Amino acid sequence: MTNNETISHEEAETVTPAATGERSDWLEGLAKQRHFIRFTTRDLTDEQAGLRTTASELCLGGLIKHVTQVERSWAAFIQHGPSALPDFTAMTEADWAERAATFRMLPGETLAGVLSDYEKAAHETDAVIASVPDLDASWPLPKAPWNEPGAAWTIRRVLMHLVAETAQHSGHADIIRESLDGAQSMA
Repeated sequence: MTNNETISHEEAETVTPAATGERSDWLEGLAKQRHFIRFTTRDLTDEQAGLRTTASELCLGGLIKHVTQVERSWAAFIQHGPSALPDFTAMTEADWAERAATFRMLPGETLAGVLSDYEKAAHETDAVIASVPDLDASWPLPKAPWNEPGAAWTIRRVLMHLVAETAQHSGHADIIRESLDGAQSMA
């Protein structure tokens, strides 16, 4: 892919080509999982969205922040390849701490703001997916302890990962919400 195929933030907000066929199916599946994770935050205050309700470090607002970052990172990977993601094997303690902050609501953050940012990221991702020329195009994965050395992913595989990651975190969110006030999102 070339930089000429890059979708800017402004373009993603104003022009989203219609996805058809397989792309439409992938984006519909991703949209369903996005709905579930957002739905877990219904009727919550900012304070509630930041509460840890299980042994995990996770909170609902932090999960929304994380999936937002995940979508933006993988959309950048689709457009620019491994250079868009960090070399996880070279990350410092400070880098890991910064990454961990994407799983928490930080002072001054609001649930409305986190949800709005997630909606923007979703539109950006959808625009990228709808406009890439070939779902079989692939890039080598960045260095990371969890990636097989030398492995490459197609755009299709990235989509599969986005759906799976969002679904996994939707399940986490459902457990956190049920622990918070008994509400269930997927029951």
